[in-house]
Amino acid sequence: MRSSAAPSPLKAALWDMDGTIVDTEAYWMEAEHSLVAAHGGQWSHDQALQLVGQSLVVSAGILQEAGVKLGRREIIDTLTGHVISRVRTSVPWRPGARELLDELHTAGIRCVLVTMSEAPLAREIVASLPEPYFEFLVTGDIVTQGKPHPEAYLTAVDLLRELDPELGTEHCVALEDSAPGVASALASGVTTVAIPHIVPLPDDPRRATWGTLAGRTVADLEELVALRQEFPDATFGLEPATTGTAARA
Repeated sequence: MRSSAAPSPLKAALWDMDGTIVDTEAYWMEAEHSLVAAHGGQWSHDQALQLVGQSLVVSAGILQEAGVKLGRREIIDTLTGHVISRVRTSVPWRPGARELLDELHTAGIRCVLVTMSEAPLAREIVASLPEPYFEFLVTGDIVTQGKPHPEAYLTAVDLLRELDPELGTEHCVALEDSAPGVASALASGVTTVAIPHIVPLPDDPRRATWGTLAGRTVADLEELVALRQEFPDATFGLEPATTGTAARA
């Protein structure tokens, strides 16, 4: 346990959005089903699961293969528009996410949103929060390579470093729920916490695995980051993970 006078080993928390902060997967699946049906096709639950955690560009390509006769940009705009309209009616928050965000904010730990959703949807979610928790939004439309590539997380660290040149990946923790998102965070070098949702994740001792964010605190995140700083090759034990509805990175 560090003393109250000691600086926190944690300088920043990097948050995935869909499936980690909000449970919007049902909204995405509705949009996909309606779009495929409008083009005379059928869209199964198993097909929808293929898109969990994928970038929107990849998802649009899969929908084209399912018979949607639109360009990828049109598909992305249609899906995003549907989800935005549903979020404006009801934001489905994930357990513990807002509470942990609020505690990080109070503790002065910087936060960045790192999502493959595009800026219009990200701004809707952020606007629904009671405080300006996020210093930056790294969204799918500002990176050239989506998750599982590490570009999004490395971009977040670079933005944070502009105001704190001493900040490095070793001072950051990522919160993720999908396989592409976890792979992206791990590849960037930040300490990674997986909170699996509908799609189970393979065991991987390089990350911590929590069943839920409910009841989790800044101290829990600090402990993980401190362990990784002291022992860079440390591995993490696995905790039982609950499953429910799913995650889009």
